[in-house]
Amino acid sequence: MEKLNVGIIGATGMVGQRFMLLLENHPYFNVTCLAASSSSAGKKYRDAVRKWNFDTPIPRKFADMTVLDATADMQKIASAVDFCFCAVNMKKDDLKALELSYAKNECPIVSNNSAHRDTADVPMIIPEINPEHLEVINAQKKRLGTKRGFIAVKSNCSLQSYVPLLHPLKKFGIKSVAVTTYQAISGAGKTFETMPEIIDNIIPYINGEEQKSEKEPLKIWGEVKGGEIVNATSPKITAQCLRVPVSDGHTAACFVSFEKKPTKDEILSAWKSFAGEPQKLKLPSAPKQFIHYFDEDDHPQAKPDRNIENGMAISAGRLREDSVFDYKFIGLSHNTLRGAAGGAILLAELLAAKGYFKR
Repeated sequence: MEKLNVGIIGATGMVGQRFMLLLENHPYFNVTCLAASSSSAGKKYRDAVRKWNFDTPIPRKFADMTVLDATADMQKIASAVDFCFCAVNMKKDDLKALELSYAKNECPIVSNNSAHRDTADVPMIIPEINPEHLEVINAQKKRLGTKRGFIAVKSNCSLQSYVPLLHPLKKFGIKSVAVTTYQAISGAGKTFETMPEIIDNIIPYINGEEQKSEKEPLKIWGEVKGGEIVNATSPKITAQCLRVPVSDGHTAACFVSFEKKPTKDEILSAWKSFAGEPQKLKLPSAPKQFIHYFDEDDHPQAKPDRNIENGMAISAGRLREDSVFDYKFIGLSHNTLRGAAGGAILLAELLAAKGYFKR
């Protein structure tokens, strides 16, 4: 595949920085434009970054690139790239308008943000689970009046810790789910240095997170009808979301009831055998084994297990019967890899493989 030219909107933030590391030597994508707010525009990338959040240094090939203004330079960016990743920290309405403007300027957007997740003709994709939702892009382009431009989004980072584990079990008829997520501080764009209040502490509230955790899976499990995605009506999901003193890695305690209760071996077999389009297509960022199960009672743990398969696999453990629900288990995902930049890159790889990017 000839490499596609790519822009990163929001390149100076934590997720933007992760994009830089992951795309340094990507086999499909060549980063040619970096964009951020007006306060960063005109500066060399190394000077625009207020704080580099990773032990690995800024890639040399990007350090001296001049940062463009994501708004003022939109047409220049759109004409220079085949598509853009978007990881901008803006108010939802402003971000929604920005992404829509890029799409209407014929620049496809692969978004890490939540602004368009509830737009009916914008696919919200976990590549292993609902790649068929990409077909709604044709209806979206018709609505926008574009030939190349569209918006595709990845789901909320916390969903990655339990939805991929529920999905292979849908064949048993999932009735209800209760989940509590224990979310790392990097999900808020923070480090221990910039969030000292989390040390020796748990914060039992993350704005908007519980609503996303309960509603977004129903869009992922919905179906394309009449040029839009119609959300599924089941299962019922209730969620609690806590911020915990962990740098990276979202953990979920999940409880589930079924129409037809499977055996433990049937669940383990469903997890082990499950593979999606990314595995079949052997996409560069795809984990070879999507779901990893730990037999040890004290795993998965965030610190030692979050980086399995370059942080793109989902881990599970402690599967056992429950006294109220049928089963309970623990899930884990890396929130800034699988849950953010890595998940968006995998989505872009899927879009590229399916021919959705036009030069």
